[in-house]
Amino acid sequence: MFTTSSSAASVNRYLLGGPSHGIIAYMQSFTAVIERDESTGLFVGYVPGWPGAHSQGATLDELRQNLEEVIAMLLEDGAPKLEGEFVGTQTVKVA
Repeated sequence: MFTTSSSAASVNRYLLGGPSHGIIAYMQSFTAVIERDESTGLFVGYVPGWPGAHSQGATLDELRQNLEEVIAMLLEDGAPKLEGEFVGTQTVKVA
């Protein structure tokens, strides 16, 4: 298995059906930020810096499935041109 990664997404390349078949598939991974909408109770997720890469769901599983569909659809237009880079989170304490 060959794996490369970047800060925006990671790409995994692997053989399907074993070495004798020689079919190479690519699996991309994207980081999504997930929040819960207080007024609706829905989970809302988005890929930071990628306009249009957002969805919602009643459960985390539904949200993940919805995000997968949206991202797959967006990838049909080619690789994303991310407008930002997700770095992480911080806790800020205020007295």
